[in-house]
Amino acid sequence: MWGHLRASSLMYKRMTSRDPMNAGLDVDSDLLQNGVEQEMTNPSWKFSCPHVLVATIVAFLFGYHLGVVNEPLESISVDLGFSGDMMAEGLVVSTCLAAAFAGSLVSGWIADGVGRRRAFQLCSLPMIIGASLCATAQTLAGMLAGRFLVGLGLGVGPPVASLYVAEVSPAHVRGTYGSLIQIATCLGLMAALVIGIPIKNIVSWWRVCFWVSTIPAAILALAMMFCVESPHWLYKQGRLAEAEGELERLLGSSHVNSAMLELSKSDRGDESESVKISELLHGRHSRVVYIGATLFALQQLSGINAVFYFSSTVFRRAGVSSNLANVFVGIANLTGSIVALVLMDKLGRKVLLHWSFFGMALSMALQVFASSGIASNYGAFYFSVGGMLLFVLTFAVGAGPVPGLLLPEIFPSRIRAKAMAFCMSVHWVANFFVGLMFLRLLDQLGPHLLYSIFGTFCVMAAVFVKRNVMETKGKSLQEIEIALLPQE
Repeated sequence: MWGHLRASSLMYKRMTSRDPMNAGLDVDSDLLQNGVEQEMTNPSWKFSCPHVLVATIVAFLFGYHLGVVNEPLESISVDLGFSGDMMAEGLVVSTCLAAAFAGSLVSGWIADGVGRRRAFQLCSLPMIIGASLCATAQTLAGMLAGRFLVGLGLGVGPPVASLYVAEVSPAHVRGTYGSLIQIATCLGLMAALVIGIPIKNIVSWWRVCFWVSTIPAAILALAMMFCVESPHWLYKQGRLAEAEGELERLLGSSHVNSAMLELSKSDRGDESESVKISELLHGRHSRVVYIGATLFALQQLSGINAVFYFSSTVFRRAGVSSNLANVFVGIANLTGSIVALVLMDKLGRKVLLHWSFFGMALSMALQVFASSGIASNYGAFYFSVGGMLLFVLTFAVGAGPVPGLLLPEIFPSRIRAKAMAFCMSVHWVANFFVGLMFLRLLDQLGPHLLYSIFGTFCVMAAVFVKRNVMETKGKSLQEIEIALLPQE
């Protein structure tokens, strides 16, 4: 039996890059007809865990750079001579988001062109250079140039991290590993808060805040030299012997043959063809792309990043100090992320995502009640603060970590990188406009109406998940792809 599998492995090595797909399918068909059984035990998580942990450095940097200017912004504006200029202060924040949108658009082409490992290293370079420019900036222009480069790296990195984690993780722990991305993002936000504490007591401490971020970016670039390349990417390139070698490093030698057979199941022989944006929007896989883009849009339209960007302002209006508010939000975010880590591979993606959006809608209902004037001042305080913290907690349980994990699972291998890039660009656009408009809408519409709008989007998201999202828990990427394959 296993001799047959080893013979199949040798056949893989002898195939050229032009015809591995058809041969792989023939071998797979023969083996399935003869009743070949895959290993009954799951591969050890210890093989893949170090590679996943290195990839989550991108998520840490993502969280860090989103939070690094929040507390120091006032000091930066004074030192660089634009204090009181609201437009300039807004540009320091939004330039990074705009650049991240541009980076996310090309991330899929970079990941498919040079591989996942090289893409990580390429995204770390602008983050190192950009953070250094910010740390040494003497003018607003220098700060904006640095923030733009950082944003480019942030745009490329997170989609590649989601791809990489999905493609190197054994199926039984893929959800757990996906939750590590959310935890790393949360830790990055909290690190930015902690490092920014001395900002009011030490002159130009904000420069240290930017210098610190170059350390994890450099570690990412160096550590990726020792990490595996995605076997899925190597297989698509026709580098079958290398794919087999990386699978052995990730799963152990006893699981290599069945993993190679799984790769052959979804291979349709069209990997060398380029993928165009029009194919993502109107091609045979447009439905899964629509699901992915809608999930990211609804995630942002729920108002979550408005909470992260402006929680200090909201809590101050409720009579809570900004430092205490940031600590509470960070604890709620981390707690929810840990719950997701525990439950992701037990309850499944769909359950967590559905009830997460439902919990966020309930949280917004508490906010609406607190701002309606029905409750007493004392009661309104507790409803407002409690609703905000429950909102962050329930987001971190599902709506935060699940989309970034689920989308690489449901996207076919041929379009996975580019479809992820497209959906992340939708994420950045929605993120940008929510951040831009939140305070203005809060003043014009009032919290009662604005939180009602956010709650409505949360309800829409829960319904959308119930009707359109499939459960992927415990399934290999190839099994999911075959299940979602459009009928010809």
